[in-house]
Amino acid sequence: MPTYMDNMISPLPMRLFDCMVDVKKLRVKSLMITNAGHLPGRTSRRENAEFDRWSFVYIRAGRGYYQTDAEERQIVEAGSLFCLYPGAVFQYGPETDGYWDEYYFALEGERIEEWLANWYEHPELVKFVGTDESFLSKIELIFQLMDSAVPANQDRAALALESLLFDMSLRFNQTQTSSRALFVHNLLDDLAGTVYQPLDSTALAARHHISIPTLRRIVHDYTGYPLGEFVHRLKVAEAKKLLLNTDKTVMEIASLLGYSDMFYFSRLFKKLTDTAPTTYRSRMG
Repeated sequence: MPTYMDNMISPLPMRLFDCMVDVKKLRVKSLMITNAGHLPGRTSRRENAEFDRWSFVYIRAGRGYYQTDAEERQIVEAGSLFCLYPGAVFQYGPETDGYWDEYYFALEGERIEEWLANWYEHPELVKFVGTDESFLSKIELIFQLMDSAVPANQDRAALALESLLFDMSLRFNQTQTSSRALFVHNLLDDLAGTVYQPLDSTALAARHHISIPTLRRIVHDYTGYPLGEFVHRLKVAEAKKLLLNTDKTVMEIASLLGYSDMFYFSRLFKKLTDTAPTTYRSRMG
């Protein structure tokens, strides 16, 4: 397999593969790998990049970022898979003074639409699929098949890549639920820990490396309430405990929970519990 040097991209030798056969001789017409490559130790970054075909990029080592259009910048770490595709503008690459080891496959064909419709959802998101050694073995097999310049092997390479991406998508779907649930649990737990402080959504979002709109969306998706209302509900739940377990006045409790106006706090409490704070204490105490 030939190697290439381009110090603008990486200080290490790269391997690049193009489709070397007459496409008329291919039997798999719905999917073709047009080119592929391995860029070890990549240091270069792409800004405002546009593409006329789909590419799937797997990062084996290193760390960096990926962003589509004006969306939030996402972290790319070892074991990440992301897409480049027509109709969007991309910013991506290793972090400053860093590197990553990149494997990529550029594709075309109707089969990609089937993937997106059935098992590769949200191509705009970075997917963590892990660094399973079997992935590398399959990638090397695909490279060998492409390098042979045999039409049947080019077809085999496309089908092998489809199998690899399908396996990666299963790995992502298996880990996504548990890791996402843990992330949301930690986020909501952190939010619950701020009931005695004014809500600082900027600081909260920064601690969890997300934007404020993402914070608001997560809270709404997982609680059913807008961020502000959810915080009020947390504070009222804490107020209930204080009313029943302490002799603090309603004014003192309101102040502890960050409400400077006791009457506002009392109206809010009644709105969310259908009873006034003093009535709640007398009935439940």
